[in-house]
Amino acid sequence: MSEQLQFEGHQPSDPVSLVVRRRIRPGQEAAYEALLAEANALLARLPGHRGTGVIRPAPGEQEYTLLARFDTLTSAAAWELSPERAAWLERIAPLVDEHVSFEKQPGLDFWFTPPAAANLRQPPRWKMALLTLAALYPVSVSTSWLFGEALKPWLGHLVMPIRAIPQMIVVVLLMTYLVMPAVTRWATPWLRGK
Repeated sequence: MSEQLQFEGHQPSDPVSLVVRRRIRPGQEAAYEALLAEANALLARLPGHRGTGVIRPAPGEQEYTLLARFDTLTSAAAWELSPERAAWLERIAPLVDEHVSFEKQPGLDFWFTPPAAANLRQPPRWKMALLTLAALYPVSVSTSWLFGEALKPWLGHLVMPIRAIPQMIVVVLLMTYLVMPAVTRWATPWLRGK
């Protein structure tokens, strides 16, 4: 593959997600799953890797989506050009029926692209910012109350920067796994509109 490592308007220091869709040959799912686990282990050791996700096929389908998040375009490029990745790709080649797509998405754009989208086209940035603000505000206010009032007896003695760590973990997990997926599904018609 010869993907370019830059985006218009983005710098090598910007975060990026690599989104790879592959159609797996029937009967090869278990072997592919084992190699996915190996890829996750390889990625977890890389500097700059921020997480991996797998969207498995719906019943009766064979298409897997692998999402790898990196803190910078440079970190993503290091993975793309690594001998470990090249060796891993050789090992999965017999299992793959078709390489469907390979996308690089800057920043948080993956939140705004439904996994089943035929192509990964992002909505205008102002819509992404507005929707993120609308979703983040109630989560932020709720967790601020929880960590500021409800959990004060247990956390109140800690200095604010330390007290903020568990709060930020809760906010990020809620936004990533619960709130943003639900909100983007609900707002899809508005996001796709002009």
